Amino acid sequence: MRRAAKKSISPSSRPPAPNRLGRARPKVALIVETSLASGRDILRGIAQYIREHGPWSVYHEPRGLEEDVPRWLARWRGDGIIARVQTRQIAEAVLATGLPVVDVLGLVPEAGLPLVHVDDRAIAELAAEHLLERGFQEFGFVGITGAPWAEGRRQAFEAAVQRAGFRCHSCILPPDARRYESWEKQIERLIQWLQELPRPIGIMVCNDPRGELVMEACRRVDVAVPEQAAIIGVDNDEPLCEVCNPPLSSVMPDHRRVGYEGAALLDRLMAGQPPPKEPIYIPPVGIVARQSTDVLAVADPVVAQALRFIREYACDGINTEDILQHVPVSRSTLQRRFRAILGRTVHDEILRIRLRRVCELLARSDLPIDVVSDKAGFPHRQYLGAVFKEKMGLTLAQYRRQMRGRP
Repeated sequence: MRRAAKKSISPSSRPPAPNRLGRARPKVALIVETSLASGRDILRGIAQYIREHGPWSVYHEPRGLEEDVPRWLARWRGDGIIARVQTRQIAEAVLATGLPVVDVLGLVPEAGLPLVHVDDRAIAELAAEHLLERGFQEFGFVGITGAPWAEGRRQAFEAAVQRAGFRCHSCILPPDARRYESWEKQIERLIQWLQELPRPIGIMVCNDPRGELVMEACRRVDVAVPEQAAIIGVDNDEPLCEVCNPPLSSVMPDHRRVGYEGAALLDRLMAGQPPPKEPIYIPPVGIVARQSTDVLAVADPVVAQALRFIREYACDGINTEDILQHVPVSRSTLQRRFRAILGRTVHDEILRIRLRRVCELLARSDLPIDVVSDKAGFPHRQYLGAVFKEKMGLTLAQYRRQMRGRP
């Protein structure tokens, strides 16, 4: 299948080029930034949809998320728009075109634009689970003002922590250090906040750029990461995560699928179908764990030792007897301490780690189910299928299709 041609946007009054069947190709503008990993992944998802269902004539130019309304938009004549609507001004400008529009950001909900966006609640719950499983009992959240997605993540993270019986300390920063407050001023705010926090503490940061800020604030006041403060961001912007010291763990939203589903929705709107009544939310792929959360905040040394062994070898087919060979207590003592600290059994913990690996492999690879089962430490595919359906509510095939955005 031919790839749709991409080019920089330039207003044109020429009629759209016909495709091989004589029908005009839809002219679609993409107002999506190329400066962030999330925007680039959205563009990749749109490109995949076009390859599978196009061709479209695509109009796009490199831009940053904070840029104003494109100057060409008022004169542009096309069929539809996919946009990361950052401001009210951009919302008003795309609405003024009278064309079908799909928003893939969600910062201006009052505009009423059809929205495809990552599931902020699921992202926050995944981050909370990641920190909870490391034994933290104190939690923090760093967000930004004026962003519905950041506020949604804060609320969901606090709720997940509270359901587990703990509390959360939040710090909310201005949205843009360049425009509202200097980098140094924001770090000073974070330092003051960090100095008032109990330790050890697990901290979720609303996105990876703020994670870099939190890392620097920790360094300046000698808060060891991850031993005293484990930090997890969102977006898995790999260059940014890797340049942090230590490298930053991050939740990986499925921005590529956001782009794919956004393009599919725009295609339906351009065909005359009505917009959906509710936003379309896309679940995250998983977590990319790096050194910033590579710690176990468990006071009991026996349980901490057992957890380290489980996380390293769970997918190698270990059982409770294997763990007991590496900890200096009886089976009953280990089970009692596990339940007291984590609220689950040793077997539950082994199973949880294995199922997490299954989810990662189903979402991020095309490996056959037999291979997935073996790599996750399940002796039989049939047993994996039964356990997965019981715990996840989906079959293995259904989960893989769901994570790939297929019906």
